[in-house]
Amino acid sequence: MSHSSYELKAEARERVGKGSSRELRRNGLIPAVIYGDKQAPIAISLNTNEVTKRIHAGGFMTTIATIEVNGEKINVLPKDYQLDPVRDFTMHVDFLRVSADSKVTVEVPVHFINEEKSAIKIGGVLNIVRHAVELHCPANDIPEFITVDLAGHKIGDSLHISHVKLPAGVTPVITDRDFTIATIVAPAGGVSEAETEEA
Repeated sequence: MSHSSYELKAEARERVGKGSSRELRRNGLIPAVIYGDKQAPIAISLNTNEVTKRIHAGGFMTTIATIEVNGEKINVLPKDYQLDPVRDFTMHVDFLRVSADSKVTVEVPVHFINEEKSAIKIGGVLNIVRHAVELHCPANDIPEFITVDLAGHKIGDSLHISHVKLPAGVTPVITDRDFTIATIVAPAGGVSEAETEEA
């Protein structure tokens, strides 16, 4: 269901701070931190190319990684990363330490299916309110995406989180309302009468 996990080799960082971060980057490494699970954070450095490749491959924020530091293997989930705005390489990554029974909060992308079986076929426009939804998930079972089925929906319909079949153990972060993921709206120019009658 989710991407298979992968492993990264890391070095523990003794020195932290701006100077040492710059030095790391010159050597093709990036500073990263592993925190969470009620343990002290560990400062590490990782190979820039490997991490940047993982980010570009997609699913980075929803895939558990194993980081090996000084012979210890730690399961982590990326929580945040910074890219250099100019040169598009990774500058820093925060990893959250996870165990099999950890619950994590992840933004999961939304996929829409069966557009051709909805009013979009006759010119309705899918207006996406949320391209991703924040979910509480078991750390070892994060959905790669959630699916919204548009079949049978007409112009004016709203699709809410209640329309989505979430996997077992996965719950939305927002629980106080049935929030909207997308709506199907009339096209800007309206739908011609012939098309409406056909529908």
